[in-house]
Amino acid sequence: MKQRFYRQLLFLPIIILTTCHRDIPDLDFKQEMRDFVQAISAYAKSISPDFIIIPQNGQELITLNGDNKGSADLTYLSAIQGQGREDLFYGYDDDNKATPAVETDYMADFLDIASEFDVIILVTDYCSTPSKMDDSYSKNNLKGYISFAADHRELDNIPSYPAIPYGENDSVIISLSEIKNFLYLINPDQFANRQDFINAITATNYDLLIMDLFFDEEPFTGSDIEALRNKANGGKRLVVSYMSIGEAEDYRYYWKSNWKKGNPEFLYKENPYWEGNYKVKYWMDEWKQIIFGDENAYLDRILDAGFDGVYLDIIDAFEYFEEL
Repeated sequence: MKQRFYRQLLFLPIIILTTCHRDIPDLDFKQEMRDFVQAISAYAKSISPDFIIIPQNGQELITLNGDNKGSADLTYLSAIQGQGREDLFYGYDDDNKATPAVETDYMADFLDIASEFDVIILVTDYCSTPSKMDDSYSKNNLKGYISFAADHRELDNIPSYPAIPYGENDSVIISLSEIKNFLYLINPDQFANRQDFINAITATNYDLLIMDLFFDEEPFTGSDIEALRNKANGGKRLVVSYMSIGEAEDYRYYWKSNWKKGNPEFLYKENPYWEGNYKVKYWMDEWKQIIFGDENAYLDRILDAGFDGVYLDIIDAFEYFEEL
């Protein structure tokens, strides 16, 4: 009797291990994300041919095998115009702390491959000490990357340092390849109202603005976006909207009050590090329909507002599902 009991105990973990994630199919999660980004790009460009696509992080998608020494995935690279990367030189382990060289080198291997195929590299380093911000700009410039030293992880402000954007110019920017700098400001809560936000941006000379589609849950209008393109020195900038495609956010217009894990089917677990953000089965059509292809879809709203492009976040969601 005791021997039989022990056999049952030994068998039990095997059952648990083989069934605990049975709601997740066996997929090539990297390729599913590549396909998603490529579909977003194709759809957007069918409406606005010059629309800019910039995925953030998830640099393993750049190569066919996801290896930093692998061959470039030319189909994927042809679908994007930029590649964003956070924490390349500062912020990987902690804000205002240098990223370990081994991590920097690993990420840069992918970024350099993309750069060889004319993809513009946008780096956001998280550092607040002026000397470290200077170092970030200098190191990124040496690599040929365009960078932004964010002194708030929340991306809710225009940094007071440096006093003028790195590489400031009065050019009329009409393509991503022309930018010398960018401002990443997706949380406008510190601004009293929409006009206050617009006034603050138009008092700067950044070449590219990455912002949110919404202010107080109301989307920016075409006239707002046109105003935001104006630099203080008379030049023009590009304006790109942030959009998360690897997580659902419970403060977005598409969220329903009765949603919970498994309802709808694409909704998975809450991100323990970001309250209100939920992992999604991004390969499912129901989620993709929320993102693009309908007048009420997220990307369609961005296009309707007149943005120059989209900055796609949580591209690296494939890592989460690969590790389950």
